[in-house]
Amino acid sequence: MSQVYPARRLLLPLTPLYRGALALRELLLFTGFERKRRLSFPVISVGSLSAGGAGKTPLTIALARALTRRDRRIDVLSRGYARRSDLVGHVDPGGVAEDYGDEPMLIAREAGVPVYVGRRRYEAGLLAEMDSTTSLAVHLLDDGFQHRQLYRNVDILLVDRHDWQADHLLPAGNLREPRSAIRRATIVVIPADGEAPGLESDLRSWGWEGPVWRVRRRLDIPEIDGPVAAFCGIGRPAQFFEGLESAGLQLAARLPFPDHYPYTDRDIARLIASAQHAGAAALITTGKDRVRMGRLAESFPDFLPLATAGLRMEIEDEDAAMAFLISCLWTEPIRA
Repeated sequence: MSQVYPARRLLLPLTPLYRGALALRELLLFTGFERKRRLSFPVISVGSLSAGGAGKTPLTIALARALTRRDRRIDVLSRGYARRSDLVGHVDPGGVAEDYGDEPMLIAREAGVPVYVGRRRYEAGLLAEMDSTTSLAVHLLDDGFQHRQLYRNVDILLVDRHDWQADHLLPAGNLREPRSAIRRATIVVIPADGEAPGLESDLRSWGWEGPVWRVRRRLDIPEIDGPVAAFCGIGRPAQFFEGLESAGLQLAARLPFPDHYPYTDRDIARLIASAQHAGAAALITTGKDRVRMGRLAESFPDFLPLATAGLRMEIEDEDAAMAFLISCLWTEPIRA
């Protein structure tokens, strides 16, 4: 079943142009006109077919933690979307999202590993390798499936039912690439059985023969007495709101913002007013939004506090998954 977002129906005639741009890029990569570079340390790319909301950042954090527990020195390379500088840099976990981007900041704080940002991830990787003190280091390339200018040893691709059914490309749909791009992946990651029944069977019937990992999404929600006003600026806000309700929270208001939204003092005042009007006892948002708000997160009054719901991913059969992943780092052919 295809999906076209209602607000984007008028953009359907532009989809062939986007598909043509994808074909041109494939030609440039194939002929070598778009240069590919290789870092000294192995690279694990984490990405998705969709433009947002697939869970790339939580999976990157989960992988960084899992590999660190197995005595690997991990760093993360990220573009740092929406930051105010194009310079390559080492993320300061105590800094602000405007300097590094909300996702790199969240990864640095929650994974506890070095994170480097740069529009050209190769340059960020060079800086990471200059800082490294061990030859066992591994780069995690956050949101890297489409960043093919950098060689990688392993491509981990998140696919969920939403991506599988949404067969329209940007700008009418939410797909950056058609489903055929799945064939470039080394490992496909899908939601656990209860969250996406039958998805692995669909993938196998379609022709995927590689490894399939399953992950469970967990929302860590603090105790809140009474209804809440939930807000977020992420790729799939409905998924966040549904997760809160599934966890037992009563939502008095749902307040979605555009992905990577830069909150202002006026937004905070409006959020407080909306929550009061809805009769909420508190407001709640995502970890990424909390990072992006910076000091504004301290502006909420005591009678209407701001809570944070942290999203984490758990990899089923983690030991086997990590053993396979580590074996790929030096034995599998480099993938572009």
